[in-house]
Amino acid sequence: MKILYTILLSIFPSTFSFAQVNTRPKPPKVKHAEPLYLDLMRDLGARKGEAEVNVGYGTGRFKNKIEHHAFVEYEWAVANRLGVEIEIPVLFAKDDLGHRTNRVEGLKFGTQYTFLVDEKRQTSLAIGYVHEMEFGKSNPAIRNTPLFGGFISSPFFIAAKNFSHISTLIYTGPEFEYRFKNRAMQTNFVLNANIHYMIPNSSHYIGIENDMRIERGQLEYIMRPQVKLALSPSIAVGLVCGVPIKSQEFQMDFMTRLIWEPKF
Repeated sequence: MKILYTILLSIFPSTFSFAQVNTRPKPPKVKHAEPLYLDLMRDLGARKGEAEVNVGYGTGRFKNKIEHHAFVEYEWAVANRLGVEIEIPVLFAKDDLGHRTNRVEGLKFGTQYTFLVDEKRQTSLAIGYVHEMEFGKSNPAIRNTPLFGGFISSPFFIAAKNFSHISTLIYTGPEFEYRFKNRAMQTNFVLNANIHYMIPNSSHYIGIENDMRIERGQLEYIMRPQVKLALSPSIAVGLVCGVPIKSQEFQMDFMTRLIWEPKF
């Protein structure tokens, strides 16, 4: 009996402490509609352990070519409010002359930290950084072709606010594009403004993503109507269509994204 009492007394405190951990209140988080084309690293105010797997495919028509894009990405909240992402984009393209391009474009890494979560004002603010290593163009006629041809470095700022069932979000920042071959640096600027209607008592939403960028002094503005449909508590699908408002090359595109949020 002494041995039994000793075992019970040793188990009881640990059980009590485990229960205390599990009943600890979750950190605050405001639910915002996330843009479907320019994907975030994780939800704003993400809680530790939350994760998401995305698989996507898109096709676009440009002035002199057609492009098909596919990607796989994994997002994970390594700590409360801190998310990381890794993405592998793939390109299949064909121009009007019949030249084809089929390759993995590179490796994309990102991190995002939500430094403000204000439930009362339904507002979230975040900063982050994306670094994409672009693979060099392989040429069988050239030996020892470099693995990477350059990189794109993108620090960014996010501000999001809800007005009842209307979600607004702005993603903005510079983009530094560097080429190893000629050691040239090009600076672009990105502004992504979103407005979505979140359907009450569901995870569905519909809205418009306004994708604007300044590259080589030229403004490109693509409007992207979109809808997200939750098929289950952990699976959703996003549909996006791109319509040019101001662009010299872009004509139209379409993208679909399958979203899976595993429960840990």
